[in-house]
Amino acid sequence: MKVGLFFGSFNPIHIGHLAIANVMAETAGFDQVWFVVSPQSPFKKVKDLAHEFDRLDMVEAAIYDNTKLKATDIEFNMPKPSYTVDTLAYLSDKYPKHHFSLIMGEDNLKSFQKWKNYQIILDEYGLFVYPRPNTGESSLKNHKAITWIKAPLFDISATFIRNLLRKNKSIKYLVPDTVIELIKTKKLYN
Repeated sequence: MKVGLFFGSFNPIHIGHLAIANVMAETAGFDQVWFVVSPQSPFKKVKDLAHEFDRLDMVEAAIYDNTKLKATDIEFNMPKPSYTVDTLAYLSDKYPKHHFSLIMGEDNLKSFQKWKNYQIILDEYGLFVYPRPNTGESSLKNHKAITWIKAPLFDISATFIRNLLRKNKSIKYLVPDTVIELIKTKKLYN
């Protein structure tokens, strides 16, 4: 099985994430796209992060009716902060018949060479990159292990959504209704 791995904090998951995952599942040759909910990114502060299980619940609620999309908590029991190369190695050992590739936004490509063992990720897994607005050129743009996928440009961030919630503003149409319901029920981002 060919699986695209879409890593993120998904704090919360929003329509940008969902549209990109669906485009990848439909056009990039993947059998499935897995949302890898990261407990803690080495590049992000924990302060504004909803609990990892709440974020996993939101992803599962958002994709419940799409068999090509799956949520995974694979990093929850790994050392923190999570490093993508370690997760890829663990998944490859656990699912030897699967071939994993990394899905990332063009904005992350610019700093990709700072990632732990980034060359191993390129050589053994490859990257599927989607466009992001206002992104500068990366020296890796034409690397043979990178596949560029046409996808809609979204300038939506989870930070923007959390700020709306803190101001008691509606986030309708930015996240699925199932996610809005979970945010209200669990009183997240207040």
